[in-house]
Amino acid sequence: MSDRTYLVLLGAPGAGKGTQAQLLEERLGIPQISTGEIFRYNLKNQTELGQLAQSYYDKGELVPDEVTIRMVEARLSQEDAAKGAIMDGFPRNLLQAEALDEMTAGYGGINVVPFFQLEDDVVTMRITGRRVCRNCDRVYHLTFNPPSGEGCDSCGGELYQRNDDKPETVQNRLYIYYKQTSPLIGYYFAKGLLEEVDGARSIQEMQEQLLERLASRNVKAAKSAVSD
Repeated sequence: MSDRTYLVLLGAPGAGKGTQAQLLEERLGIPQISTGEIFRYNLKNQTELGQLAQSYYDKGELVPDEVTIRMVEARLSQEDAAKGAIMDGFPRNLLQAEALDEMTAGYGGINVVPFFQLEDDVVTMRITGRRVCRNCDRVYHLTFNPPSGEGCDSCGGELYQRNDDKPETVQNRLYIYYKQTSPLIGYYFAKGLLEEVDGARSIQEMQEQLLERLASRNVKAAKSAVSD
């Protein structure tokens, strides 16, 4: 049996996936991997894939799944992902899910897919209150998980509101989620991998419930949860 652990976090934007992925990263000793982080890295460093993605941006076109899949595959081959990864924001559709299955098949495949459930009105409130560090991409929330000061607690970087977290874009993000991503729920349910998590709970309560769900799948935390 492989000693690698692969998780796929599912749920609407603002359901708590990013925050819980950060906490799981420490608990499980494997990296959180998001498409946003991967794209920023490749674009900033002008990698071959980054330049390819930029060519589509410049034409006002969507980056094809093939390019995104190649970026994810390259990221999973890096040393810090030698024991697995927490996938946050990938896959976004069935084609990407099948590609991820192929990438991880030699290591036992996906272990579990936590599905964060949350009502749309709560999703909207959560998204508009989110702030992100411009340097290290750490995620905060002005109400639920605020920084201790003006900047990022980790690196002191500037916090900002992403354009896709602004009120006028939230409804469109939910539409895209239901259209493209929600079919993944059925995909992973059919594989017997889905575990529901109550996204309306507090951050600590969600973490405890999530760790219980993982333990039931024989995914053990490398470090015990620390109470606030």
